[in-house]
Amino acid sequence: MSDDPGARHDPERPWNDWLLPGWDDAPAAPAPASRVAAPGPVVAPGSGAGPALAGPRIRSVGEVTREIRERLRAVPFLRDLWVEGEVGQVSLSAAGHCYFILKDDRAQLRAVIFRDERRAIPFEPRTGLRIVAHGRVDIFEQQGAYQLYVDMLQPAGLGDLALRLEAIKARLAAEGLFEASRKRPLPAWPRLIGVATSAQGAVLHDISRVLERRWPLARVVLSPCLVQGDAAPVSIVAALRRLAAWRDPVTGLRPEVVILARGGGSLEDLWPFNDERVVRAVANHPVPVISGVGHETDVTLTDFAADLRAATPSVAAELAVPARGDQAVALRALRVRLDAGTLRSLRHADDAVAAEGRALDHLHPAAVLAGERERVGLLLDRARVAMDARLGAARTVLGRAGERLPVAARGRVVRASTSLHAARASLLALGPYATLERGYAIVRDERGGLLRDASTVAPGALVDVRLARGGLDARVERVRDSRP
Repeated sequence: MSDDPGARHDPERPWNDWLLPGWDDAPAAPAPASRVAAPGPVVAPGSGAGPALAGPRIRSVGEVTREIRERLRAVPFLRDLWVEGEVGQVSLSAAGHCYFILKDDRAQLRAVIFRDERRAIPFEPRTGLRIVAHGRVDIFEQQGAYQLYVDMLQPAGLGDLALRLEAIKARLAAEGLFEASRKRPLPAWPRLIGVATSAQGAVLHDISRVLERRWPLARVVLSPCLVQGDAAPVSIVAALRRLAAWRDPVTGLRPEVVILARGGGSLEDLWPFNDERVVRAVANHPVPVISGVGHETDVTLTDFAADLRAATPSVAAELAVPARGDQAVALRALRVRLDAGTLRSLRHADDAVAAEGRALDHLHPAAVLAGERERVGLLLDRARVAMDARLGAARTVLGRAGERLPVAARGRVVRASTSLHAARASLLALGPYATLERGYAIVRDERGGLLRDASTVAPGALVDVRLARGGLDARVERVRDSRP
């Protein structure tokens, strides 16, 4: 190393400034003592004593950012600034700070409202709202971005898109599309869930993850669609129609609830969900629709037309299905109630059986049988006495009748014999056989009928002739007149 004092290292210069080429004619730029130290002479290593070479000052990113910050802070009107513009994309941090974009037709300005200032401001910035903001412009060093730190807000009017949004909202509201009476309840335990969103991006992944965690029994049917741009409204309507017409080829089920979802964005990004065609398709869908479009601060017309509005797509998935843990708790509670009810029923049955047992103790079968046996014995004794009395009386009557029977029987026989002889005599006197004894005969035809008129018999007919003793079979030769 050279012993030249000019070659010794200047502590104010960067350690690597000897690597840079020398500038023979570049004069040293003066700088305030409090800001920038003047660069020392540059000596190439290994060289001997020689003239000093001037070089550029290399600054770090932090130094540059701090320099810009100091220069911004030195401008008075940037410390007390009123800015008017239309609110673009709005987001809230976990710490409670509000970040949004102020814009006009030529530029955009980032803005932030810290949590303490938000509490003092009477309203929140919304996408599409035209506001006047007061604050200061400063540099956020970590991101190297300048932004407006807001401490006061006041509305200045609505932007063009917001005015269009309000006009569409008023017209559809007049038709009753946003009426609470149109809202349908969600199914308690959906088996099939339709999702209309982009097939790319984190929204579908978030919905699937939430459904898998909360209710893995549900199946998901994706109907992909565009969610941004001029072609998005037609694509969204077509996706909803596909879900309305879809049926499971095996079970025949159709989606029981539909989730229409998209991530956050500016009013322009979310405008397809304010399109009248999309709003009508949501309102007229055959099954309940959950709108999960944007973030919590984003509001679209599909939120009003849907049966339920969710702050984010993940919240929409949570609202579509029950929580598995909650259902397990409910089932355990039902199990406890069932066990308690069963025990109560068993206790009531035990009490009833005990009461019946006590009643049976008063009517013990052995005691009842003993009483009945005694009563039967008494009845048998009474029956035996009665039968003996009846038999004794019958024997007495029978004995008396036996004593009178021979006399009565002989008298009865005599009287019967006398009557019989009289009847026989009358029969013999009046019967046909007595007439036959006087020479008459009984003539019958072939059929056994009595013949009384000769004209009823034809010549050649066979007749039976009965005489007093015996009979004749005769044939008629001639029929004579029956007149006397």
